[in-house]
Amino acid sequence: MTLPIQAIATAFAKGRPAFMPYFSLGFPDYATSLDIIAACAENGADLMELGLPFSDPLADGPTIQHSTQIALQNGITTAQCLQAVKELRQRGVTIPLMLMGYYNPILAFGLENFVHTAAQNGANGLIVPDLPAEEAGELDRITQAYGLGLTYFLSPTSTPERIHLIAQKARGFVYLVSVTGITGARSSVSADLQAFVGRVRAQVQVPLAVGFGISTPEQARTVGELADGVIMGSQLIKLAEHNPNAVSEIGQFVKQVVQALA
Repeated sequence: MTLPIQAIATAFAKGRPAFMPYFSLGFPDYATSLDIIAACAENGADLMELGLPFSDPLADGPTIQHSTQIALQNGITTAQCLQAVKELRQRGVTIPLMLMGYYNPILAFGLENFVHTAAQNGANGLIVPDLPAEEAGELDRITQAYGLGLTYFLSPTSTPERIHLIAQKARGFVYLVSVTGITGARSSVSADLQAFVGRVRAQVQVPLAVGFGISTPEQARTVGELADGVIMGSQLIKLAEHNPNAVSEIGQFVKQVVQALA
C-alpha cells in the first residue's frame, strides 16, 4: 500500500525545485478558496499548503493574518477545512496536500480524530508551526501510524543541536524559514540563505523547502538554486483580495513561478 507521505517525496523528485503555494481555506470565501487551490494544481504547483484559519496565527504576517480573519468571519471551521481536502480530491486534484495549522484547533478537534479524518479525506501531511519538535511526540506518533508527513521548521538562528534533532525526526520535508520573523512579501532574498541551507543540508536527508518572504518568480528562481522547494503564500493572498479574476490570475502567476523554476 502506498502511504500518503510517499507522494511528498515524489513531488520533490522531478529534477527541478518543487513549488508549494500556500492558500488560506475560506478566503475570500470557501468556494473561491477551493477554486484557487485547484487552479494552482492545474497550473503546475507540485504540492499545496492549505491554511487552517486560527485566531492567533503567530508565524503569519499581516497579509495571511488578514485572510484567516476573513475566513473565520465567514464561519470556517476545522471540520470544513478537513472536508475541503476531500472535495479537492473529488475535483481531481492529485498533488500532495499539506494541512498547515496551529496546534490549538488540532488539539481541540482531537489529535487522533484530526489525523484520521485528514488521512481518510486525502491529506498527505501536516505543518504545525507552533509545535516544537521537542513537544511533538504524540502527534508524531499518530501521523506516522496513518502514513502522513509531519513537517518541522528550522530558522537561520537554529543551533547545530536543533538541526541535528530535526534531522532525526524529519518526515516528508523540512521547512526552512528564510528570515527571522513572520511571513510576508519582501523585496529581496536574504544574503545569508545559502549558508543557512548549507548548514542544514549537511545534516538533514529529506528535501529542504524555503518559505517566508518570497514573492516573485525571480526570487523563487534564486531560492530554487539553493533549495529543493520554494513556498510562497502572501503574494497569492494579495492577488485574491477584492479581485473578481482571482482564480485565473493566481493560476497564471503559479504558471510563471513554475516556469522560473524549470
